Formats: sequence, structure tokens, C-alpha cells
Amino acid sequence: MGKEGKEKNSGLSGSFVTGAVAMVFLVIGYQTALFVHSAAVTRIAANRDCPDTVFVYREEKAGAAVANKIESSVVERRNASHSPRAAAVRSSVPFRSIENFRFDPNTVSEEDLCRLGFSPKQARSIANYRAKGGRFRRKGDFAKSFVVSDSIYRRLEPYIDIPLIDVNTADSAAFDSLPGIGGWFASRIVSHRKSLGGYSHLEQLMDIKGLDRDKFEGLRDLVTISEENMTPYPIWTLPADSLKRHPYVGNYETACAIVLYRENNPPERCTVEALESSGIISGENALKLARCRLVPP
Repeated sequence: MGKEGKEKNSGLSGSFVTGAVAMVFLVIGYQTALFVHSAAVTRIAANRDCPDTVFVYREEKAGAAVANKIESSVVERRNASHSPRAAAVRSSVPFRSIENFRFDPNTVSEEDLCRLGFSPKQARSIANYRAKGGRFRRKGDFAKSFVVSDSIYRRLEPYIDIPLIDVNTADSAAFDSLPGIGGWFASRIVSHRKSLGGYSHLEQLMDIKGLDRDKFEGLRDLVTISEENMTPYPIWTLPADSLKRHPYVGNYETACAIVLYRENNPPERCTVEALESSGIISGENALKLARCRLVPP
């Protein structure tokens, strides 16, 4: 073989080596890119699974008996804002594990629903139901959702925490969400609260015309009166113009009689029973007034 042929073969061999080296670097670069991408996705998912900040509020709730306080914790998880690309990754990567924590199905985020074991599609369905005005009043209402399986509900039932509506602090919109209570009854509950100076016990709701026993029993387990939101009524210090507005006093003449009685009797004789025995208030109103929280004379 001549010199010219050897140089030609040598040139082909050099091109091949150069191409092979380039291919090696290309493969290494591709694998590095995959590794970096995988690491980035893992990091984003890890940050999502462990939120930036977790707030745990401990609060005291009053049960149906009012005096029995129940302590509960409300968990609120917050993540910082993220770019659209990061948000897309966060929503596409499955959660690493399923958690159990206290939650309100009416306010829990889609992300926390996924953390509780729901798929993104199921979580979105629950959020859409709420966005259209749907509300879970009781734990059983959440169980009836078509995306909540029996097995998931059995696991989550102890952690469902739907706050009761405090009749001394709620507004008309909150009362309107109760079963059997529309806008008219909601406004009447608020106005009756103002007349009473605050509710002392739940049965006072039945003083409202049309709110009978059946309607009351339908919402009884959804409302409460917290001890800290109960304001004693100052019957022994209010002037007659204010006393007459109380439903269990009822008129100006009775209010004046109460003022006259307390001005002419020592504090120890200022009792609801004494007002009844003196003929100032009726037996029915005395019974109702005796159940009210009153400021001592």
C-alpha cells in the first residue's frame, strides 16, 4: 500500500475517533441532564411533601353541654408561592406517603387532600363541590361524597374536624348554611340574640316564631355556645328603657317595676324568684329568665 493510501486510512480513523468521543460526551451530557432533572423533581416534591411552614392552633371548644370543654388542634399548612413550572411538577408527582391529621373538609386545600390520600382528580372534585356552594355540615356528609371511599372515610373519620357554629358570634351567612334555616330565620336568630343580650343556652332559639322543636333538633348538633362568648345580662343595673327590650321582660311597665324593686330591696333579695313571687314577671318568663346568665346584683 502506498503512502497516500496510508494517510487516507489514518484520516478516516481520526474522524471515527472524534465522532466516538463526541458521542461519549453526548451520552454523558444526556445522563447528567437526566440526573439533574430527576434531582430537581425530587427536591421540588420533597419541599411540597414537607411544607415551608406548618401552623398548629390549639383551641378550646364547648360541647353540647357547654360546660364540657374539648381541646382540639387545627393544622394549617402553608407553602411559599412557586413558578408555573415548579407548580406543574408539584401537581404531577405522587405524594411519597399518606398522612393522617385533623382537617376541616370545608376548608382543607387540594394539596392537603392529596396528602390525606386522595388523588389530584379527587381533590379537585371536592374543591369544585365547595366552590359551587356545597358544604359538609357533618362528618357523614363527607362520607357521602362519591370520591370518598368507605375505606378512606374509616381511616379519616377520627381526624375530621368541622367547627360548630357559635350562636353568639356567627353572622347571618353562617346561620343560613344550617339545614332548615334560610335568610329569614338567619336574620331572626341574629336579632333575637341582640334582644337577649346574647344567648345563654341553645333552647332559646326556639323562642323564635316558627323555629319549632323539629327544626331545632335538625341543627342542634351543628351549633354551640362557647363559654368565653357568653355575656351575662345586667338585669340589676340596666335602666327601664333598656330592660323593656329583653324578651323575658317584654314591656316598659314590667321594666319599671324591676327597677323599682331593686331600688327598694337589698342585693341579696334581688333574684328572679323574688320578681316572680312579687308578681312582677310571670311564671313562664321567670322560668326562662332563671336559665339566663345574669350579672349578680
